[in-house]
Amino acid sequence: MKFKVLQENLRKILWERIQAGELTGLRLAEQTGFKQAHISNFLNRKRGLSLEGMDKVLQVQHLSVLDLLDPAEVNKRASILPPSSDEFENVVLTDPGTAATQLLIVSMRVKEILKFKRSFLHRIKPEAERDRSAWQRFVLIKIDARDALAMHPRLTPGATLLIDRHYTSLKPYRKGELNMYAVLKNDTCAVRYVEVAKNQMILRPHNQSCPVEILPIEAGKTAADYLVGHICQISLEA
Repeated sequence: MKFKVLQENLRKILWERIQAGELTGLRLAEQTGFKQAHISNFLNRKRGLSLEGMDKVLQVQHLSVLDLLDPAEVNKRASILPPSSDEFENVVLTDPGTAATQLLIVSMRVKEILKFKRSFLHRIKPEAERDRSAWQRFVLIKIDARDALAMHPRLTPGATLLIDRHYTSLKPYRKGELNMYAVLKNDTCAVRYVEVAKNQMILRPHNQSCPVEILPIEAGKTAADYLVGHICQISLEA
C-alpha cells in the first residue's frame, strides 16, 4: 500500500471524527502544534503530510498504521516471512518500486527469498534520520541496466543489492568511503552516491561519463524522506 493511500485513509478517519463531533480542525492543530491552515489543507487534499507529520497526527489521535489499512486487503495480500530456525535469516527480493515505497513486502511482491547469516545482518549498523521501526529492514533488489551503467564498474546489470532501509542518514558508514544509496525517484529506486545542497539532492554516478542528477526536496521534507536505504552488500552476477 502506497503512502498516499495511507494518507487518504487517515483523512477519512479524521473526517469521520469531525462529522461525529469528536474533533475539529482547530483542535487537531492544537494537539499537533501545526498551523490550522496546514491541517485544513491536508483535510481538503490541498497538500500531504510528511512522514513525521503523519506520525504526529497518529500519535495525538491514538491511531497506528494498522488502523489505516483495509482489513480485507491485508487478509488478501499479507504474508508473514517464514522464520529461519538456524543461523540464517530470510530476506526477500522484490522490485525497486516496492522496495522504495512499501513499509512491508507482501507475498505478491516477493520474487525470491534468500538466506543471510544472522551474525552478518546483526553487525550492520542502522542510522535512521526518521523513525523506520515500521519498515521491514532488509530487502533485496536487482539493478537495471540504466543504474548499472551509472554505477559502472562497481555495479553490473542484474547485480543483487542488499538495502538496509533503517539507514537513512548521510553520515558515512565507513570513514573515507562514499555511501551508495537507493533513492526514491519517480516511485522507484535510483542507485547513486548522494549529496545535499540547500533544498536539492545531488545524485552522483560512479561512472563519470553519466550525468549528475538533481532531485528537488519538497517543502516540509528532508533528504531522509528520499533515502530508501543504504546499499550494504552487492552480489554481482558471474
